[in-house]
Amino acid sequence: MKTAPGTLTDAELQELIDVRRDLHSHPEIAFEEVRTSGIVAERLRAMGLTPRTGVGRTGVLATIEGGKPGRTVLLRADMDALPIQEENATPYRSQTDGKMHACGHDCHTSILLGVSRQLVKLRSSLSGNVRLCFQPAEEQGGGARAMIADGALEGPRPDAAFGLHVWQDLDLGQIGVTPGPWMAAVDEFNVTLHGHGAHAAAPHQGFDPVLCLSHVIAALQSIASRTADPLKEVVVSVTQVRSGSAFNIIPGEAELALEFRASEPKRFAELEAALLGLAQVVGRQYGLRLGMEPVGQCAPAPMSARAQAAIASAADSLALTHAALSSCAGHDAQSLAPLTDAGMIFIPSRDGISHAPLE
Repeated sequence: MKTAPGTLTDAELQELIDVRRDLHSHPEIAFEEVRTSGIVAERLRAMGLTPRTGVGRTGVLATIEGGKPGRTVLLRADMDALPIQEENATPYRSQTDGKMHACGHDCHTSILLGVSRQLVKLRSSLSGNVRLCFQPAEEQGGGARAMIADGALEGPRPDAAFGLHVWQDLDLGQIGVTPGPWMAAVDEFNVTLHGHGAHAAAPHQGFDPVLCLSHVIAALQSIASRTADPLKEVVVSVTQVRSGSAFNIIPGEAELALEFRASEPKRFAELEAALLGLAQVVGRQYGLRLGMEPVGQCAPAPMSARAQAAIASAADSLALTHAALSSCAGHDAQSLAPLTDAGMIFIPSRDGISHAPLE
């Protein structure tokens, strides 16, 4: 394979590894990426760029102006970590209890810093501008919208936007590129079951929301297996359960948090109706009252045909194979899709499980 212009030297590659490991050791969750954004801004200034900080609260923007006229392309990386206790034994494991880079955003940030350095070296030959976007709060959602509201796409509006994501299912030498939606729509809810508390020795004197909750959780699994079209992607996950304060008290309330993931957001109405119907039926059996609160939605993240073609062409020029890839994960990069040609590049990473304490 021919060496491409702008290839990293061994020293530059080691520097990126060091940056990534430093970021991994100091994870910051949504809208708390103060240290991370400071490191990003400092390194951009060292390249001769003028970063704008505090964009969308903790985001960073910078522009590389090419030596020739042309279009503007936005390159995006997310910076936030997850509220997970890391269990890896690496020397660069998280030094912050309860927080971990378990989705590769430390990699994304480091990679974009490396790409930025190479593009600065090539700026005289570039036609047009490259806008560098280091985004906060992808995991909880809202970071992309906050940066857009703070002018990330203004002056001039990018003609295209590209991000990347590390992906454990790809082999070295492959990239993932997907036509149409490449990540799912997400719909999130809190459900509260209101019962009547009692002493644990006298359960007949109350209405037990914990028992009811266990039946609701089991019943919810029938939504994906019996309500949804088996040829359509649907996932129902209960991710939080909260109730009780002591061994000997049957609590008065029990709560759960759940989410639907679907390839088509138009299906959310029928999924919500199925959730409400199941929970009401089970709740009535136990004499409980139901409360259901929508938390938020994330639209599917589509890739434009032009962006897909550009990614595939670049992969071919580097002799990389490309595979169609889709996922029921969600991503708030979908906020960019209605505003410009948007695309996502999936690149291989080592084996592991995303969003897990041992990644």
